[in-house]
Amino acid sequence: MLHSLLQFASPAGARARLSVLVLHRVLPRHDPLFPEAIDAARFDELCGWLKSLFNVLPLDTAVERLRTGSLPARALAISFDDGYADNHSQAMPILLRHGLCATFFIATGFLDGGRMWNDTVTEAVRRTPLASLDLRDLLRNDAALYALDDSMQRRAALEAIIGQAKYLSVDKRAQVVHDIAERSGATLPNDLMMTSEQLVQMHRAGMQIGAHTVSHPILATLDEHAARREMHDSKLRLEELLGERVGLFAYPNGKPGEDYSPASVALAREIGFDAAMSTTWGAAHRATDPFEMPRFTPWDRSRLRFGARMARNLWASRDRSMPAMRGA
Repeated sequence: MLHSLLQFASPAGARARLSVLVLHRVLPRHDPLFPEAIDAARFDELCGWLKSLFNVLPLDTAVERLRTGSLPARALAISFDDGYADNHSQAMPILLRHGLCATFFIATGFLDGGRMWNDTVTEAVRRTPLASLDLRDLLRNDAALYALDDSMQRRAALEAIIGQAKYLSVDKRAQVVHDIAERSGATLPNDLMMTSEQLVQMHRAGMQIGAHTVSHPILATLDEHAARREMHDSKLRLEELLGERVGLFAYPNGKPGEDYSPASVALAREIGFDAAMSTTWGAAHRATDPFEMPRFTPWDRSRLRFGARMARNLWASRDRSMPAMRGA
């Protein structure tokens, strides 16, 4: 039934739809701080669903076949953002076992021992020996006094801190995050992100690599020079490592208007990318701008619910695209 439903919502040819999944990490085991996060066992199950329900393509191939109207029915591509080390140690072996390919968008400034700012906050809150964390002066918020007695309180503290820090300027955010780490008294890990060698190994194993800026900034907050540097330098660094052109890009955070702007889209074209990914929910069709490709990942834990939600996402995208397609 699911197979037929997906086939109807995403036929082959000119009216095809492309689903692109967006993920970040595949943990080796369940994390009590993030119980909804995908671990290796769940990702293995998910890959089985994808293999049976969809025609999974490399993302660059899928984008080109969407452009030419030659996609197969039930077309889907898999993507990961940021460049976590567990993409190499956990996700890649599972993908290979299922005969699947994914595209990994890398924030190059965090390769080889770097750590993303939100992970510094996460690990500081996770690992602090303190029973509470007072950040009222750092965040300029009288409510920023966080009890940390259990996982639920630590999770609530994380969501509040990250939500407040996300849209600070890059320099201000870096200072605030550094001060939070210092104040926590925690020893933080330096192996959360991939090494350059792991990245090369993934590429050699058949995985695709795309750019995701250098430092993962909110592009909409940067001036044109800074945004260009972030986007161009990440592309250049990856091309130096891999010895080949990198044509795919993903906007950090990825919400149009909030995280990236029309100027960001223009830069992606000008720098020489072939396509760029947002995090707007939906599925792409032939009228979709390849530099604002939607992505979608339902988190349902049953095959039936997962497949049904994917079908609804495809059908909603079909409805939105019909006027443009009739006028094409």
